[in-house]
Amino acid sequence: MANYFYKSSAPATVGIVRSFYVMKDSLSAQLIALGVHFGGKVAPMRDVDSHFAGGVKLNGGAELDVHWCRPDDHGYRTLRTAAKPEKGISKEERAAIRAEHERLVALWNEHCPARLSTTEYWDRLGVNSGSLWLCGGVKFELDGTAYFLLGFQINKAEHDAQIAAGQPSSGWIDGAVEILASEYETARLAKLKAIEVANA
Repeated sequence: MANYFYKSSAPATVGIVRSFYVMKDSLSAQLIALGVHFGGKVAPMRDVDSHFAGGVKLNGGAELDVHWCRPDDHGYRTLRTAAKPEKGISKEERAAIRAEHERLVALWNEHCPARLSTTEYWDRLGVNSGSLWLCGGVKFELDGTAYFLLGFQINKAEHDAQIAAGQPSSGWIDGAVEILASEYETARLAKLKAIEVANA
């Protein structure tokens, strides 16, 4: 599959990309805070449409199974929808377990951040989300320029003609110009370096 590389310095485009990463940083901070409430690191997860909270890496063994699903391959557990008390315990013990589970669920619901939709930001940029889901796309901002890697080509004249004809379009990003892969890669490495320096 071919990749296509673009950049844009249009203020609105750069602003949308920046705002996405501001929200992504906010989500990361909220995941750390969520983990504090449960005593373990929360896995940052993503799917084709969003970033969201995954399971929690908890210290402990089988005693956690009453409230938490078994750990995944990376050691993260997700909270069960309902408690799973062991057999042979008293009615009072069952009631206490259920009450504790209700507390855990309420705590999760109170502090778990909302999903961050990637589609919302691509829509604001003017890119067809269906094309993204099929072919992929990456965006980032560096020094006032937004960079894009897309698994499909965008063309303003073609986009305008398709819209005028009432046909579907892959979309268009305001101010976008096509660039070489080498220019994109240079910017990508500079962005990674800037992140590394900021986190040092």
